[in-house]
Amino acid sequence: MKNWHWPWLALASMATAASTWAAETLPAPAPTPRAVAPGVWMIPGGMRPDRQPDGNSVVFDAPAGLIVVDSGRHAWHRDAILDLARTQKKNVAAIVNTHWHLDHVSGNPALRAAYPDLRVYASDAIDGALTGFLAKSASESAAYLEDSTLAAEMRDDIRGDVATIQAGRALQPDTVIGASGPLLLGGRELTINLVRDAVTAGDVWVYDDKNRLAVLGDLVTLPAPFLDTACPAGWQSALQQVAATNFEVVIPGHGDRMNRAQFLLYQDAFDAFIGCANSARPQEECAAQWAESIQSLLSQDPRERQLAVGLANYYVGMLRDHGGRSQYCESAAKAP
Repeated sequence: MKNWHWPWLALASMATAASTWAAETLPAPAPTPRAVAPGVWMIPGGMRPDRQPDGNSVVFDAPAGLIVVDSGRHAWHRDAILDLARTQKKNVAAIVNTHWHLDHVSGNPALRAAYPDLRVYASDAIDGALTGFLAKSASESAAYLEDSTLAAEMRDDIRGDVATIQAGRALQPDTVIGASGPLLLGGRELTINLVRDAVTAGDVWVYDDKNRLAVLGDLVTLPAPFLDTACPAGWQSALQQVAATNFEVVIPGHGDRMNRAQFLLYQDAFDAFIGCANSARPQEECAAQWAESIQSLLSQDPRERQLAVGLANYYVGMLRDHGGRSQYCESAAKAP
């Protein structure tokens, strides 16, 4: 399952613990929007047993409608966005995609269908993904769908992902973000920051100066950084850019919101994790160090720590197999 974004779902040694933990910690089928600032809501993502994840969505109120940052993967997640729009009696004026991973963009077509006048803003990185990572995922789908040991729910998700990939033009932005700067969306100004060669070849993060709120996509994720398509050196630079911003709250791509001190803890842990992965230290030591360093950001459930260790262990091996980066990192500024 490496190319379906969360590799642990294919690792038998971890699947049971992950599914048990997910079953006890996920929100109801339609996640409930949480107010995180005046006129700003977070719709939490999550993972269900034998399912691929949904990333967090953040919704901003604006004079001309709602601005949705990331649209999730599953129907229940996009339904929560649509329900919020109906409750607020607003249309969806714009979608901003932080990156092209399917747990952040798969809701785009349904939102476009409901609100044909909305515009999607994102980097151009999905163009390369549709002919690279995502094309490879689709080509490998048949083998997984024929695997009788794979849960029916996971096979459903694979079918859904393949359909999304095959309709890839519906995921492409109407407006390509080519540089960082202020942008007026639906009559509300937000700062849209573009970073190259971090989580993907082109990532966007959003800063709301009015509320000192940063929406980071997968630049921050729990219980581990998801490095499947990553250039770690660029990722570290992106986190430095965020740290230099005068924010009070960050919304990660996966996990609960963080204050500034928690973000800085995560940044330090990420730097140490990448350093360990690039060293000769045993893989298991690097994974244990990661889980220990971010323990205060996790729930009290020991299975979440187990998941953090398992994911970190996988990613250390992946980075070492490809010279300190993912095989999809083509940056000239690669990690040493």
